[in-house]
Amino acid sequence: MNIFDGGENPKDYADEHPRVSSRAIKDPIHDYITVSATLSRFIDTKQFQRLRNIKQLGTTAYVWPGATHTRFEHSLGVAHLARTMATHIKDSQPELKLTDRDVDCVELAGLCHDLGHGPWSHVWDGSFIPIALAGTGKSWKHEDGSEMMLDYLVSDNNIKIALEDQRFIKALISGERARARYFFVTQRSPHEKGFLFDIVANKRNGIDVDKLDYFHRDSHMIGDPIHLSLTRFVKSARVINNEICYAIKDANSVYELGQARFKLHKLIYNHKTAVAIEFMLIDALLAAEPVLHIAEDVFKPEKFLHLTDHIMSRIEASEEPELAESRAIMDRIHSRDLYICVDHKTIDWPFRDLFKKHVTREHIVEAVHGSSQYPIIDEDGQVVVLPNAASLTVSDVIVSFSTLHCGMKEKNVLDFVKFYSKRKPNESMKASRGEYSNLMPQYFAEDLLRIYTKNAELFGLIQAGYRAILAKMQALEEAELGTTVSAAVTVTGGTAVPTPPATEAPSTPPAPSRKASLTLIPGGSGAVSTPFSNNSFTTVEPTFVPPSPTRATRRVSGGKRQLEEGAASASGTHKRRR
Repeated sequence: MNIFDGGENPKDYADEHPRVSSRAIKDPIHDYITVSATLSRFIDTKQFQRLRNIKQLGTTAYVWPGATHTRFEHSLGVAHLARTMATHIKDSQPELKLTDRDVDCVELAGLCHDLGHGPWSHVWDGSFIPIALAGTGKSWKHEDGSEMMLDYLVSDNNIKIALEDQRFIKALISGERARARYFFVTQRSPHEKGFLFDIVANKRNGIDVDKLDYFHRDSHMIGDPIHLSLTRFVKSARVINNEICYAIKDANSVYELGQARFKLHKLIYNHKTAVAIEFMLIDALLAAEPVLHIAEDVFKPEKFLHLTDHIMSRIEASEEPELAESRAIMDRIHSRDLYICVDHKTIDWPFRDLFKKHVTREHIVEAVHGSSQYPIIDEDGQVVVLPNAASLTVSDVIVSFSTLHCGMKEKNVLDFVKFYSKRKPNESMKASRGEYSNLMPQYFAEDLLRIYTKNAELFGLIQAGYRAILAKMQALEEAELGTTVSAAVTVTGGTAVPTPPATEAPSTPPAPSRKASLTLIPGGSGAVSTPFSNNSFTTVEPTFVPPSPTRATRRVSGGKRQLEEGAASASGTHKRRR
């Protein structure tokens, strides 16, 4: 039994297209991927081929030039892993009665799960769309787009697939089991095989073939591959109590998978330069939106089909004066005249909401303008009035918060995964920390705060305003908690040492608390660090303007051109610009 109903089957398609009855695609991660006639029916469409024009890592290629792989090859890889895992379960556990149709649906869910990504991947749905659609009462995310484009792909290419199977594939893409049961309540058993939802988009613990592919693919393409055996993960998978479990001997590999996610997000996906270019693209798209009206195209599959990374070339090739601002921003990207990171800080998980409340671009500008709420104080305790403060506006500042975690926010991924042992292969349970590692952080997430400026001339001013907010936050927190840092640490021989606890530490790590985070953080070089301490590596004067070879060269070239044009004008000769 396959996913096609009586109107069409893979053999019919193979007879009409003999070259695609079965083919192999060479992949840098999975070696050769076998593509069946069923899969080819979906791949050989303009809706799927569109993914060739959307980079997997968006702006990351501006930092790692090799990271130009696209959603196209990633989707092929996810489909391959999805079929491999589903087939392994089907063959190793026949009592589950997995059918060929089930395997086909899981494979197609893997293939089509990213059909809804827009230009530069998550830049589009994570940043641009929420702003562009604000106030319209509409919302959209790329999973919605994937379901819309799957429906469009099926209808536009006259693929005769059973409606219940099409709905099942969409439910697998979204990872919503309840939704699948709702869909099938009148057509199939309400007890649809729940473990199938653990394969492509696992909402239970985040371990799925989508991540297995992009962790390996992305790290490989930037030149720093992670080394976790995909084959071992697949072969270790076993269904117990309707969920996918893993062998206990692979618990450390599951733990490493979470650490790999954290590393990729911190070092690669949230690289400061890649993020700066993301903000520039967002500004360019927002400036173009009143002319192009591209945000509304996410609801129109025929229009969305043409929304790819190529929109950058479309804007650059335009001649409308209304798009001049967008073109200018894109010119800055090409000439490396980028938005600049003024300051950055890693925020302890319990303090993330407090930082988001106080550290806003409006508050930074208020501090620079001399706000009494966030005064800028010098070493002598005097309020400082900064020169040129009036030139700073809210539009010059960007405040960016990025949550970095191992897959389940502040919680340990392994608390959501069950394991089995060789002696008890049909019994599953969670692994205790002493059964795989005792090196456990208090929480498995943190927030990365970055402050950017669009104008390098305002670098020092913005940092001074931001740091005035940090100083005020520390004063408010100490007043609220009734403690000071000096009361919590003792300094011996130039090294800050935490005051030992009065009683023996409990065997279970205490729950995160703001007071604990505030008082027990010794710093280096004899300094005491708190969640509100300044970053000593980025400290500059309020008048500081960062040097830039690109901008310096541009100024010199511009000055030289002006002299040449002035001389030409004086001699009555017109010098044509190239």
